[in-house]
Amino acid sequence: MTNSDIRALSIEELEEKLRGETDGLGKLKFAQAISPIENPMKIRDSRRMIARLKTELRAKQLAK
Repeated sequence: MTNSDIRALSIEELEEKLRGETDGLGKLKFAQAISPIENPMKIRDSRRMIARLKTELRAKQLAK
């Protein structure tokens, strides 16, 4: 998902994506703790996506 795709989402959609991504990150971290996952870069990508979603969500809330 690109930044322009994220900007096009509504506040509710951003919150939903953020919840899903946060849950996914928790699962990835849990899987990594038990045994190394195949692609550990997924954890970094997930963290960065969460940051992008939070940034855009905050910008939209302030613009309201």
